[in-house]
Amino acid sequence: MANELKVSASHAEKPALDFSNWSCPLPLADYPTIVMGHGGGGKLSNELVEHLFLPAFRNPALENLGDAAVLEAAGARLALSTDSFVVQPLFFPGGSIGELAVNGTVNDLAVSGANPRFLSASFILEEGFPLAQLAAIVEAMAKAAAAAGVKIVTGDTKVVERGHGDGCYITTAGVGILRSGIAVGPHRVKPADAVIVSGTLGDHGMAIMSVREGLEFESPIRSDCAALNGMIAQVLDAAGSSVHAMRDPTRGGLASTLNEIAASSDVGIVIDEAAIPVRDEVRSACELLGLDPVYVANEGKAVFFVAPDAADYVLSILRAHPLGKDAALIGHATAEHKRMLVARTLLGANRVIPTMIGEQLPRIC
Repeated sequence: MANELKVSASHAEKPALDFSNWSCPLPLADYPTIVMGHGGGGKLSNELVEHLFLPAFRNPALENLGDAAVLEAAGARLALSTDSFVVQPLFFPGGSIGELAVNGTVNDLAVSGANPRFLSASFILEEGFPLAQLAAIVEAMAKAAAAAGVKIVTGDTKVVERGHGDGCYITTAGVGILRSGIAVGPHRVKPADAVIVSGTLGDHGMAIMSVREGLEFESPIRSDCAALNGMIAQVLDAAGSSVHAMRDPTRGGLASTLNEIAASSDVGIVIDEAAIPVRDEVRSACELLGLDPVYVANEGKAVFFVAPDAADYVLSILRAHPLGKDAALIGHATAEHKRMLVARTLLGANRVIPTMIGEQLPRIC
């Protein structure tokens, strides 16, 4: 396989990695060790998946590379997803690592067209972590699971020595049942499909950063952390096969999500910057920190690709739901400039929006 990772055996005790045959030697070829950017959801993350994990674990379910794997077992069609959460601070305006762990996995299942049912939860705790904080996190998880209509049915706990962790890390996995007659994914995206976002962008990432940087605004920035399965179910119940693909734009934000879909579906995507909903306080915070809202993480938003004749209908359904009241049509897929994301700027020019190499924000999910 042309892109497989090869290991040189010239030094038996310390095997060296040979990057010379990689189809895209940058950026990973310049990083012989893991850096923070490898977890940022950008090009470094994608390179790890494409050149290391995928060749090692290759199978049809994995090659889909969606938010959840689609599986068949005993006649049932299931979705399986897993995610790890290392956010700092553990408690932030609008939520905590507890809600984040539950809602993040629920949303990965929901945008895959599944009804989320069961979760597992694994905790890695640092020695000395206050038990009262752990209790608050667990209580938040229980409430979030109840609100989303899922059950946490199994889990694990490990403790690492003081100084070898960051308080609390959580890994969740989720199982959902795929809807009958519904198939969503980048393979169904077609030129002229409308691109719709369910609400304002950047709320979660900037809520985290405003706390870290001590920024205060007239209207405090709150995370958008929420379970979207109820809202998505209403869209699928009403619009059905008109919904071609869905994603939740978490790490790497809207830009990374749309770039991934453009590459997977072999279409181009055009978005209108003026149509992208961003709260004034979030935009101000981004300007202060030199960040672009389209790269900032979200934890309670979804992106929909829908047939053009169903766009207004889907918008009306979203706007009738509390979590979708700020939904907006922001662009469309196109047969031009395939595999690229292009934005029409406020000045009427066009600019290419690439996938980030590393990360714009550290540890926001």
